[in-house]
Amino acid sequence: MNPSGLRRDQDAYGHPILEYFDTGRGQEIVERDDGFIEANLGPTNYFAPIRRWPSVERRALRYVRGRVLDVGCGAGRVALELQRRGHDVVGIDNSQLAVRVARKRGVKTVRVLPFERLDESLGLFDTVLLYGNNFGLLGGERSGRRILRRLRRLTSESGRIVGASLDPYGTDDSAHLAYHERNRERGRLPGQLRLRIRHRQRATPWFDYLIVSPAEMGDLIRGTGWHVHRIVHGERPYYVGVLEKDQA
Repeated sequence: MNPSGLRRDQDAYGHPILEYFDTGRGQEIVERDDGFIEANLGPTNYFAPIRRWPSVERRALRYVRGRVLDVGCGAGRVALELQRRGHDVVGIDNSQLAVRVARKRGVKTVRVLPFERLDESLGLFDTVLLYGNNFGLLGGERSGRRILRRLRRLTSESGRIVGASLDPYGTDDSAHLAYHERNRERGRLPGQLRLRIRHRQRATPWFDYLIVSPAEMGDLIRGTGWHVHRIVHGERPYYVGVLEKDQA
């Protein structure tokens, strides 16, 4: 995940990536706006070789084609693998520190650019890749549909979006279920999270991060010029949706 608008002093997302790159150690702390706090293996996952990726991500790579935009590229794990396979890859991330690490690791083309500010300056893409649960970077219903319409303009005629998400209903944790209900009462999708990333004394601004079920993914993209071509299921609740353009 890569929250938008990070200044260096707020880059609690990029600092653990740089720390892991330098020392082999690092942890990411995620705080939700209801007070739920969790440490995850973010930095470890951001550097994982393909043999350690979730099996659903390895299998879904067959749907990646042509020129690729790797959104929220982090330390470059996916961009590096696609480069190895011969793809022309552009990575974007809003963290200057993550981009610095990705370059040092060999990602050829990587830019500091928040997803919501993507425009025609990077050219057309055949595949937009949102791995590592980065379908969540759509943020919410309104922002997500706006970004999806923009991606239609920034992709080739046969363009695809290959996006990973978590099914929010694949849990029986009472804290998560209560958060779903809280969202419903506020008129939000149950899996629309309000988060910030913490690292030592640093914290990112609060940002929205959307996790959806396969059915909700289909509902979200309706009317944006995309449809669900295939759902690649993995270790529940993680899955990958392959989206293709509607025919004009």
